[in-house]
Amino acid sequence: MRDASEPLGAPAHHVLLALGTEAKHGYAIMQDIVERSGGAIRILPGTLYSTIKKLLADRLIEEVPPPRHADSDDARRRYYRVTAAGRAAVEAETRRLALLVKLGRVFNT
Repeated sequence: MRDASEPLGAPAHHVLLALGTEAKHGYAIMQDIVERSGGAIRILPGTLYSTIKKLLADRLIEEVPPPRHADSDDARRRYYRVTAAGRAAVEAETRRLALLVKLGRVFNT
């Protein structure tokens, strides 16, 4: 189980942010990350699925049935959504990163 004070790491943070509004499958998560970052960040499938596996084990996300609006008949496609613990973790990580940025601004003066 994950210690709440432990940093998430960039891939996990991006995956949780991508799942913030709705359940998504892996490819949609990758697309969301690219879109949110303006193409600056891309997570490769190996990184994505190992991150999903860890987030599932830490109960920060959960697998859910496909949404009604799902446009695919691919039975292999798995959908995930963020849990309450995942929301708390991404909020804590975002605060941690904001503080880091604030402290780093000393070099911009």
